Amino acid sequence: MKKIAIVGRPNVGKSSLFNRLVKKRDAITSELAGTTRDVKRKVAVINNKEALLLDTGGLDKGCELFDKIKEMSLKAAYAADIILYMVDGKGIPEDDDKKLFYELQAMGKDIALVVNKIDNDKMKEKLWDYYEFGTGDIFGISVSHNRNTVELLEWIADKIPQSDTVKEEEEDDIEIIEQESISDEEFFSNTHDEEDDGFTYWDEDEMDGIIEDDSIFGNNDRIKEFDEEDINHIKIAIIGRTNVGKSSLLNALLGEERSVVSSVAGTTIDPIDETIEYKDKQITFVDTAGLRRRGKIVGIEKYALMRTKEMLENANMALIVLDASEPFKDLDEKIAGLVDSNRLASIIVLNKWDISKREEHDKIIKEIRDRFKFLSYAPIITLSAKSHLRVDKLHDMILEINENYSQRIPTSKINEVIERALRRHTLPSVSGQVIRIYYATQYETRPPKIAIVMNKPKGLHFTYRRYLTNKLREAFNFTGTPVLFKAKKRGEK
Repeated sequence: MKKIAIVGRPNVGKSSLFNRLVKKRDAITSELAGTTRDVKRKVAVINNKEALLLDTGGLDKGCELFDKIKEMSLKAAYAADIILYMVDGKGIPEDDDKKLFYELQAMGKDIALVVNKIDNDKMKEKLWDYYEFGTGDIFGISVSHNRNTVELLEWIADKIPQSDTVKEEEEDDIEIIEQESISDEEFFSNTHDEEDDGFTYWDEDEMDGIIEDDSIFGNNDRIKEFDEEDINHIKIAIIGRTNVGKSSLLNALLGEERSVVSSVAGTTIDPIDETIEYKDKQITFVDTAGLRRRGKIVGIEKYALMRTKEMLENANMALIVLDASEPFKDLDEKIAGLVDSNRLASIIVLNKWDISKREEHDKIIKEIRDRFKFLSYAPIITLSAKSHLRVDKLHDMILEINENYSQRIPTSKINEVIERALRRHTLPSVSGQVIRIYYATQYETRPPKIAIVMNKPKGLHFTYRRYLTNKLREAFNFTGTPVLFKAKKRGEK
């Protein structure tokens, strides 16, 4: 697949053109120079031909951050097959632009000079100034007004081979389809007391007959079919505060410098995603923007926060990155709370372990467990993204957690555990009424969701539900994944 890099100085409209070509508002755009920092990649269909589009950061110089952005952008341009060099048509040709254009042109690649912001016919006269670049492939366009882009699209499509033509019916499959999230019903909590074990016993034939009758679940709660393709694609959000090392972790996991790393807090703005193949699994990592306290969020960071929340909604798993070299903050807990509220599989990554006080290992682990009690099921791994210490172990841990998150437990085995739990601690009654559990069954995966079919769902107190959860965790490997319960009556819609 051909790679097309959009390069140029800051604020010339690169991300706007990127969004126009992928037909989606994917890259964050603003008037602030340096909005795009990492190289953003997306498959685009241009005149029915498929190509990989690269949106790069502005080619500027100055501080450490901008130097890093420029370095990554030029690296992407050198690796591309087709280069769209963008300039601002409202200004005059810059010597730095000419120098970079000539340098890229000398590599023998297909390169076009795209003069943006030619918003009306009168401004077309400005194009004559840009013939100083010495190329005939000049296109005066206006991305914001969608003017004069046809010739540019034809020029790009002409550089893409016929073998990359997309059939009309397949074009819609290029975009990733986002699964609709279904919110869990709120559980009721009433106290009760009774000595009856509260369990109605069934033999396996009777149980199979009941499971086939999906009317008890209603239209939205039918047992989800096992999807082998779904389990083989793991979407992972890397989340944490600013400067805890998320981008460094992404680069270490990929084995290449994919995301800009600098000492400037808030370096990552746009979520950056990259997919790798590992042991027959497809793993997509998303490096999200670092989160700050609400009062410290400025400018384009508010858009970054919105994108981070979107990424969490579409992810299966989260790597919650903490900085082991400094005290944990309340914000760390709030960020972890976002993961918990999205019901994601999760791993707590204690980064910068090489510069932390290792002798305090037990104390640090205990503090994490005390602070993140709601993520008690999440394993903890200590590593250093910078030195790659134990990063290799994280890949296998991800696969293990994904298996737990995606597993389906047979109904008979679940009910064996529930039966033993009821015999050990009986269900108490409510206002003298006996509470009975008829049976339990798993009706969905990712995360595992268990339906408890009973005579009085309101009688299942949250403390007893927690007790049942613990018993299931003892019996089955649910490390790294939440386990959700739904109490229902038989035949309830």
